[in-house]
Amino acid sequence: MTQGSGTAKDVRRRHDREIVALAVPAFGALVAEPLFVMADSAIVGHLGTAQLAGLGVASALLMTGVSIFVFLAYATTAAVARRVGAGDLPAAIRQGMDGIWLALILGALVVAAILPTTPELISLFGASDTAAPYAVTYLRISALGIPAMLIVLAATGVLRGLQDTKTPLYVAVGGFTANAVLNVALVYGAGFGIAGSAWGTVIAQWGMAGAYLVVVVSGARRHGASLRPDAAGIRACAQAGAPLLVRTLSLRAILMIATAVAARLGDTEIAAHQIILSLWSLLAFALDAIAIAGQAIIGRYLGAGDAAGARAACKRMVEWGIASGVVLGLLVIVARPVFLPLFTSDSGVQDTAFAALLVVALSQPISGVVFVLDGVLMGAGDGPYLAWAMLVTLAAYTPVALLVPTFGGGLAALWGAMALMMLIRMLTLWLRTRSGRWIVTGATR
Repeated sequence: MTQGSGTAKDVRRRHDREIVALAVPAFGALVAEPLFVMADSAIVGHLGTAQLAGLGVASALLMTGVSIFVFLAYATTAAVARRVGAGDLPAAIRQGMDGIWLALILGALVVAAILPTTPELISLFGASDTAAPYAVTYLRISALGIPAMLIVLAATGVLRGLQDTKTPLYVAVGGFTANAVLNVALVYGAGFGIAGSAWGTVIAQWGMAGAYLVVVVSGARRHGASLRPDAAGIRACAQAGAPLLVRTLSLRAILMIATAVAARLGDTEIAAHQIILSLWSLLAFALDAIAIAGQAIIGRYLGAGDAAGARAACKRMVEWGIASGVVLGLLVIVARPVFLPLFTSDSGVQDTAFAALLVVALSQPISGVVFVLDGVLMGAGDGPYLAWAMLVTLAAYTPVALLVPTFGGGLAALWGAMALMMLIRMLTLWLRTRSGRWIVTGATR
């Protein structure tokens, strides 16, 4: 073996260790978050159907309102990682504090908008007369935890940028455990009903935010970074996050269009669609963990001025994305006969979902590349391109999806349109990474 090939192998092994060290804890933290809603649903479900329906409407509104601000995590990760790569930890933490202050401001604005309009929002989402009162109760109380949720997003981004994904995992597991215990105690022990579930979630979310703030503040004091709000820094964070907000809204629009088209296909199709969408989301968590590692690693390389290292890391992560996609696709194919009966005993729904799941399985290698390249460009701070690429994808996907019922296509055809959407995303992201224009070195982009 030549020295050159040995060196190349050493580089790949180093990248592999970094990817695994960051991606595995990130995956655990990503999976822990949806467990909040699952725990609430399991506990509230025993109160009655109306309460569970109210929780469903309120939690959908709540999660939508929070998820559109996921840029707080993404943009902060990239900015902090660059400063880490440049060897300026005080500036890295100061950058993270700007993101946390922005999260607190946005959270306060969202709460101020939700509280007086809660009944109207619940009505807009079509809650029944029996479920609406429970939905209003849950949303009004749980909205008080929105600032904490956004602080968690921003602080998670800070720690990821600092190359730490283990602390977010510990906080997420602790938050989920506290949420479950508080829900049981307040819903049944104290007899507060659905209000107890909401208060339990609020307390758990603020506990998580508090834990993150202790970690970040202690780091700031250790490195002499200022904790005071800085208007220019907060404004810069908002400007960096705006393109990622456009990207997120475009992706949400794609998922909403898919659900709307599935509903037009019939009750069996929409039921099968919801099952497939839940699986697709779970697979996305696994691939997103690699993307998160990409954000942190690429940002650090570019901050250190190592363009060659960033290219090599990008190449290796794409290989990871493809391999992970192949493995996940095979697992979906093998598990289809076991997976579907877990969600429904309706043979019609199972048959409808069966073919669509095959489409999802075959498209997983494409999804693997998409998630990785998305993370690479986020780590590079290439938000404007990501926003443009997602708008192009939305424009191309929408007519194809809407024409599925017109041409007599079923759920498999609709998910074929989703696979096409991912293929378009892959092409736009691949063209950008191939061009090299995303490689901008330095502590700031």
